[in-house]
Amino acid sequence: MRRTARLLTGTALAAAAVGLTTATPVYAGDAVATGGLTVYPSSVVPGDRAVVTTAVCGEGGSAAGDASAVGAGAFPLAPGSGEGEATGHFEVPPSAQPGTYEIVATCGDDERRVTGDLVVTLSSAAEQVYPKGSVKTGVGGALGPDPVQTAAGVAALAVAAAGGTWLLHRRARGDGI
Repeated sequence: MRRTARLLTGTALAAAAVGLTTATPVYAGDAVATGGLTVYPSSVVPGDRAVVTTAVCGEGGSAAGDASAVGAGAFPLAPGSGEGEATGHFEVPPSAQPGTYEIVATCGDDERRVTGDLVVTLSSAAEQVYPKGSVKTGVGGALGPDPVQTAAGVAALAVAAAGGTWLLHRRARGDGI
């Protein structure tokens, strides 16, 4: 009985969690479409240019962009070459600090707002260096790069084992310690 109750409770909690994550919020006032703004490249270094596109504003729609969160200020989005896309660009200031910044565009016709994220890093993806080889953690095999240190460690362990065995034999015989 308990097993069935646990199974049903777990299933109900999982279904509730999925329902909460997929529920669409309803707002009064300005509509904000999250993710309707594409920022390319999504990760830039200070001084680079970012291109912003959105299809939310409709066919031939224009928008006003706002990158003041990163320090770039306002920029226009004009109808682009794609169907119903508005495109604009801005330059990330050289003084921008690393972090994630929200870029906002407001459609000119109906004041809809769309947002996208821009990540500012200190090095571009092309300059990133990935580690090679093994990690030097200090915990290795018995045969390290220095045989003298390995031999000294083995000798110390042998002396400790012999001393411990001698003390245990004295105690077992009743000689006292």
